[in-house]
Amino acid sequence: MSHTNADADSGFSDITNVEVADDSSSDAGDSALGEDIANSTISLHSSLYEGVSENGRRYHKYKEGKYVLPSDDAESDRLDLQHQLFLMTTDYKLSLAPIGPHVRHALDIGTGTGIWAMDFAQENPDCEVIGVDLSPTQPSFVPTNCQFEIDDVEEPWTWGHKFDYIHARMMTASFKDWQRFFEQCYQNLTPGGWLEMQDTDFPVCCIDDTLDPSTALYQWAHMIANATRAVGRDLVAAKYKQFMIDAGLIDVTEIRFIWPQNTWPVDPKLKELGRWNLVNSLDGLQGYSMALMTRVLGMRIEEVEVMLVDVRKDMKNKNIHAYWPIYYVYGRKPENK
Repeated sequence: MSHTNADADSGFSDITNVEVADDSSSDAGDSALGEDIANSTISLHSSLYEGVSENGRRYHKYKEGKYVLPSDDAESDRLDLQHQLFLMTTDYKLSLAPIGPHVRHALDIGTGTGIWAMDFAQENPDCEVIGVDLSPTQPSFVPTNCQFEIDDVEEPWTWGHKFDYIHARMMTASFKDWQRFFEQCYQNLTPGGWLEMQDTDFPVCCIDDTLDPSTALYQWAHMIANATRAVGRDLVAAKYKQFMIDAGLIDVTEIRFIWPQNTWPVDPKLKELGRWNLVNSLDGLQGYSMALMTRVLGMRIEEVEVMLVDVRKDMKNKNIHAYWPIYYVYGRKPENK
């Protein structure tokens, strides 16, 4: 029997009980006409790959300014590392939704480097996988059942078929109208098809009072959260479950995990996740910060860089017991819809 609101499962039943390691040391990207068309296509393709340079980083050219993170080689490397972090979180499961073995069409929204889409295509050779993103940072050598498209999913969707499974990861702050996004997902699912969101909530949290308002990490996190709200792109991972229910999905389930900021926990798995997340957050810190703090908050580049020095110190500080909440939320379209 289907239930519209399944009970939430949790990767951490009581975060306040996570044991802290007794170690305060830090862990230290016609023929003439035909030629004209070909040349124009090459030029357009090249301009998309060149992107837009700003503050020493490269950003996407298509729908310029819509996404605040860079799309350069350094960010691509970080996204691939982050993919490993997600895999470690779920014991190497690409999906937690019970999608079954008969998925024929899958869509990966915000595919980034395309690494999840390629892995999913290899695991499901009978499934056609489409990865879509604003940035053309995906490789050209991919599984035969995988393809990538540059598109904006905030525009009306134009794919010629519906999907048995829609996956989106790290899309928080990506949309202005979240209700419309979930409605489009629902409309483009086959009856019985699944939608799965994998994301982090923000700002960073803490199991105790060691992340207080005087710390640079606390101040930075709240500045970033305020900047995303100012441009109408809220961080709403904690609301995904209700958004799915409101869109009409059933069997909606939320599973929560944590990524410790560094290696402060005693638990071996959490400590290892913290080790990887420290690298992930340090590598991503400038990318997270620069566009929002200069474009939205009006800070100078030099001001941002000075602030980030202290943020990095706090991220490494094992005496600050901070963590990033991770949400896996999935739901199913009713069979009779």
